[in-house]
Amino acid sequence: METAVAKARLEVYQAEVEKELYSILDFWMRHASDTRNGGFVGKMDNQGQVDYDAPKGSVLNARILWTFAAAYRHTGETNYLAMADRAFDYVLQHFLDKNFGGVYWSVTATGEPLNTRKQIYALAFMIYGLSEYYLATQKAEALQVCQELFRWVEQYSFDPEQGGYLEAFSREGALLDDLRLSEKDRNDPKTMNTHLHILEAYANLYRIWPDAQLATQLEHLIKVFLEHIIDPDTAHLKLFFSKDWIPAADLVSYGHDIEASWLLVEAAVVLGKEELIERSKEVAVAMANATTEGLQADGSLYHELDKATNHYDTHREWWVSAEAMVGFLNAYQLTNNGSFLEHSQNAWEFARKHLIDKEQGEWLWGVFDDYSPMQEEDKIGFWKCPYHNARVCLEVMYRCDSLLLV
Repeated sequence: METAVAKARLEVYQAEVEKELYSILDFWMRHASDTRNGGFVGKMDNQGQVDYDAPKGSVLNARILWTFAAAYRHTGETNYLAMADRAFDYVLQHFLDKNFGGVYWSVTATGEPLNTRKQIYALAFMIYGLSEYYLATQKAEALQVCQELFRWVEQYSFDPEQGGYLEAFSREGALLDDLRLSEKDRNDPKTMNTHLHILEAYANLYRIWPDAQLATQLEHLIKVFLEHIIDPDTAHLKLFFSKDWIPAADLVSYGHDIEASWLLVEAAVVLGKEELIERSKEVAVAMANATTEGLQADGSLYHELDKATNHYDTHREWWVSAEAMVGFLNAYQLTNNGSFLEHSQNAWEFARKHLIDKEQGEWLWGVFDDYSPMQEEDKIGFWKCPYHNARVCLEVMYRCDSLLLV
């Protein structure tokens, strides 16, 4: 791709996603605050109806915290800081377990403990959100809580014998029999998904707290991906594992493949070890190439492949297109291969055409293979959040800046 053409495309891309960032943030500013019970609503359906009695999830609240802290860091807009402050105050008051440490999985609509299990995935997102809030505000309490959550994860979840992290614990820290993140998941002691978000969280925490133990564990996580989770033959992620890293399912998750490709590089760069940076970059390009196996002519990615039956899950979820935008742009930065830039921009065009809700605002959860909306899914919910699509806008803006300076 000629330099002038690429530059022009990047400038348009950057301007479009910046506009979309403000649109996403505006939606959450207008609709997410719970004016009856405090904090943020637990559920809004795809038609815009709020359920004020819905439980509130720790993951959603941590992701709101991250989003508005990151938005404030980028823009300096005090309205975004107010949203981040609201999230921070609610998390500290209602989600932190002041008796046993960690964070509750969910609370009631009025903020009372509901599901008190300690899902490591949720603790990771709290560290991610709180560390971003510290970057935005320098508020000492945010760092202190991050450190406490880090130590809880390391005390209870880290596996000193086989490496990696176990999934879920009781309120008091006992390993649970039912470890599943959701009803859709397998009940296995270790998963790619939880490790990916611990990696993401620890990298962000290391930016504000270059602690020796944290550095050791961040390096360990990078190596866990390189040695256990990423299949050296296919460059796809293995998703579920026994305690001793025996793969427990033969599935491909295209969205996670492309998301992990750029988060792995980011973590290695934050840690600063050149050997791991170079290995991670090589693997990231291989993973981006592997992800193209799920690309469709419309620019989207199929959701998942069950290799055992050769069955594709063909619906398209919002977060997969968002991560494709970042992951393929990252691969373009690493290779200067114009096809990766096209994949990134095509994912954006798919999102613009089929995922952005032009009537209600924000992005749909997803569409089916015939492009009909997944109407039964939430617009705001336990899993539907502003983190993937707001983050992709910020990442594309930063990365386009860097590419345009070359």
